[in-house]
This record gives sequence, structure tokens and C-alpha cells, in this order.
Amino acid sequence: MIWSNKKVIVTGAGGFIGSHLSERLVREGARVRAFLHYNSRNDWGLLELLPKEILQEIEIFTGDIQDPFAVKKAISGCDVVFHLASLIAIPYSYIAPQSFVTTNVLGAVNVMEASLRQGVEVVVHTSTSEVYGTAQYVPIDEKHPLQGQSPYSASKIGADKIAESYYRSFNLPVATIRPFNTYGPRQSARAVIPTIITQVLTKDSLKLGDLTPTRDMNFVYDTVEGFLKVASTKEAIGEVINIGSGQEISIGDLAKKIMKLIGKDIPIITEEVRKRPSKSEVRRLLADNTKAKEILNWQPRYSIEQGLKITIDWIKQHLDKYKVDIYNV
Repeated sequence: MIWSNKKVIVTGAGGFIGSHLSERLVREGARVRAFLHYNSRNDWGLLELLPKEILQEIEIFTGDIQDPFAVKKAISGCDVVFHLASLIAIPYSYIAPQSFVTTNVLGAVNVMEASLRQGVEVVVHTSTSEVYGTAQYVPIDEKHPLQGQSPYSASKIGADKIAESYYRSFNLPVATIRPFNTYGPRQSARAVIPTIITQVLTKDSLKLGDLTPTRDMNFVYDTVEGFLKVASTKEAIGEVINIGSGQEISIGDLAKKIMKLIGKDIPIITEEVRKRPSKSEVRRLLADNTKAKEILNWQPRYSIEQGLKITIDWIKQHLDKYKVDIYNV
């Protein structure tokens, strides 16, 4: 797809992946509208960390993804819709499950319906590897059973099926991208890699939950490339496509790797409050990215060492933005 002058909306643009995607789209020449959750402080989330010359090119639209009128107005006039707006914190989903359903499932309905009525060229709906739950086999391909092991993952399964239903029922040109664990600059301490890095940089011990689960870590620049390729590939319409590195690492080994890169070795303390309920913990995630390679001609370009070095350098320069003494739920 030629992005120059293409009118694009990114819901959830103030989030981690959304801010990187918005920045990349501006650099590609697209006319970007950022849908952000309304607040009275005019807080634009992580978009405010973008270079000024990039941010000034983005049209800001504030609203609520749960409001169909706001969503319809936001999507009006757009050619491409990237739907990323979602509640994503798994520990918080144990506390506020209904919020996850109304935001993630109802939000998906509103985006699909508005996109259908506006006649957009393509909708890229964002899923998550969490919908697979603990791997029943590895590597995990797109045919793997879906398991709602947390209210968050259950809500994302519901949202994915809403997107599928609009493709099958109304021929909406929607493709679902399913990123595995994305990390990189600007990510909050809600995620494990910034949690490890910030503690290693500032503390004499590292507090984590279960160290044994494995994850498929994908650098954010690679994930964003996947978004662009999904939107640009006609064969992706109606499909679900994994975006993952095809490699796995345990949380414990990840912590050791980060400590080695930083040059600091501190003891790891397991805290019960940081653990998921036993039946909710996803024990293993490892992507089969064959479909992405075959349909999108996509494959990761950054090794975990390269991605971690970039992330560590960024966090070092922005430590003041992290509340290291607080466990982010």
C-alpha cells in the first residue's frame, strides 16, 4: 500500500504499540488521526513522547471507544482503520472484568459497525497471543484452540470473534493481527521487561512473580512492520495472522539476560502478589510465524539482544517517568 496521503485512524494511539504505529505512519506519509480516550487534562498518553515534528502532523480525536457516536465520527472520512484501543492489564482484569468486556468487546462492535457504514478500505483488528492460553502444542499456529485464562484474554477472544463475524456476515474487509509479547521504548512498567530494567537500574534486588513461564518476545518495530504489512496485503483480509519471533525465553532467563546487558547482577525475589492465579497463568507461548512469512513476507529483523539494548538505552534516559517503587497492576 502507498501510504502517502492515505487517511488513517489509529484507535488506542496513546498506548505503547499505538504510539509507535502512529509515528511510523506519519513517517510513511499517511494522514494520521489518533483516537484517544477523553480526559479533561488533554493528556495524549505516549504520543506526547513523540518528536514534535511528528506529533504536529497527527490529528487528535478524543472520545470513548464504548460510545458508538464518537467512534462513528472518528472513523468518518478514513480509508484505513487500525483498531488497537483496549484494556490490556491482566492483573487489573481480575479486579474489573466488566470494564474489559465493555471496552474490548463493545469497543470492537463499535469500530466494526462504524467501519462498515463508512465503507473503509481495510480494518486491522488487534488480537493478542494471550487468547491461546497455555500452549497445548508448540509452536502455536493460528488454528490453536482459544482459551480464556483471564478476563482479559476472554474479552479479547470475544473481540476477535466480533471482527470475524463482521467479515463473514457483512463482508467487512477486516484482518486480525495477533502479536505475541511486544516490548520496546515507551512501554509501561505494567509489562515485564520495563519492570525488570527499571528495577535492575535502581534497586539492589529484583522483585518478580513466577519465573518459569516462557514468552515469545517481539520488538515493537517488528510488530509495527507487521501492522503495515497486514493492512497492505489483500490476502490477509478475513485471516488471523500471528506476529511473533518464533523463539521463547523464560521470565527468569529474560531477567538474567537483561542484568548481563546492563552489567549488574542482583538477587531475584519472587513475590506472591505478582503471581497470577495458578489456573490463569499462561505457562508457555511460542509463535508459529509461518503464515506471516508466507502471506505478508514478514519476519522479525531485531534479535532479542538488539531490541533489549535499544529498550534499556531508552529507559535509562526516561527513568523519571517510571514509579519503580510501585507494583503496576
